[in-house]
Amino acid sequence: MTKAPSDGGSQAPHQQRAVIFIFITVLLDIMALGLVAPILPGVVRQFVEGNTSEAAVIYGVFNAVFALMQFFCSPLIGCLSDRLGRRPLILASNIGLGLSYAAMAWAPSLVWLFIGRVLSGVTGASYAIANAYVADTTPPEKRAGAFGLLGAAFGVGLVLGPGIGGALGSYGLRIPLYVAAAFSLTNALYGLFVLPESLPKALRLPFNWRRANPIGALALLRRHPELTGLAGVSFLSTLAQVSLPSTIVLYATHRYNWSLGTLGFTLTVVGIALVMAQVIIVPRAIRLFGNRRAIPVGLLFGAAGMVIAGLAPTGNILWLGIPILALWGIWGPAAQSLMTRHVSAAEQGQLQGATSSLTGISELLGPLIFPFVFAWFVRPGQPIELSGAPFLLAAGILLFAAGWAYFATRAEPDTD
Repeated sequence: MTKAPSDGGSQAPHQQRAVIFIFITVLLDIMALGLVAPILPGVVRQFVEGNTSEAAVIYGVFNAVFALMQFFCSPLIGCLSDRLGRRPLILASNIGLGLSYAAMAWAPSLVWLFIGRVLSGVTGASYAIANAYVADTTPPEKRAGAFGLLGAAFGVGLVLGPGIGGALGSYGLRIPLYVAAAFSLTNALYGLFVLPESLPKALRLPFNWRRANPIGALALLRRHPELTGLAGVSFLSTLAQVSLPSTIVLYATHRYNWSLGTLGFTLTVVGIALVMAQVIIVPRAIRLFGNRRAIPVGLLFGAAGMVIAGLAPTGNILWLGIPILALWGIWGPAAQSLMTRHVSAAEQGQLQGATSSLTGISELLGPLIFPFVFAWFVRPGQPIELSGAPFLLAAGILLFAAGWAYFATRAEPDTD
């Protein structure tokens, strides 16, 4: 009886270091994406001798390929983690991401830059494994809070990345790429010493190509009908979310005549609001509503925030919608918590791979939808200009998703 407390005391700090590492992994992955975002169009433009039109087309292809790699490789990496364990895949992902950014920083030609971008899409799927790691190591009743912590890491990375990337890019377009590579490789070295394996060998599944491809991974959702509705809701929520990065710059400069400085400051405030909501409000909201009810509640907050964004006649009123929009984050940890309860420990990687594939599809479709909606409603000769139409469309998508979530989770217990 005297040995158990000693073991628990010795394991707790080690487990805490592992959770911190997962938080840092997500933070650095998102921050690295943000570091690259402001400067990649300029790097592409250098290779086409300043031809903006050609650079825009190539940059669009780069983004589409990145999303396609996420779509195809997320289930593959998830299934590999179900077979080999989470630790080797997380470390390999960090190393691969670091090498991909190093290749892009060094790239002497557009072909090498493209290869680096493809590699970053392949290895940048560690968010799915991070979710699986949390599901492995967290009791079901505490998963919503743990997933909320990952959401906070996502938000912090979203805030810091573009600002740091823009600042470093002023000293040299490729400097942010070198910094992103250093972040990922340093994190891999750190994880080599502090990250324990979370999936016991007895619970691992044999690798199966049928489960590892996107269509096969989605078969997991068909085998668990209770997951299908939540997966569909996740797809719609992510699709609506893409409306912001794909059109907010066009919208704010067109409607409010904002400078890039004002826009950057506003996006920073949005990121801070998202982090505060995840850390402070989300755990309390889930305890108040329970996971099942928290999902449509969060989606309705998102819809309300999108309506404000789409109709706000001034930038100051748009700002009022930021706290409401941030409460959209309530839905994600609650949905993740419910979904992880419906699959075995050995299937957590496949589940996260399947949901990441759906995310990849939505991130591929969103840029093909919302900018064109914006362009249609501000085109010359349009009888009624409605520049906020992309956000109103996103609000409609979220309202439908909230209704779907309510009916899809009726059989779920009202627990946190």
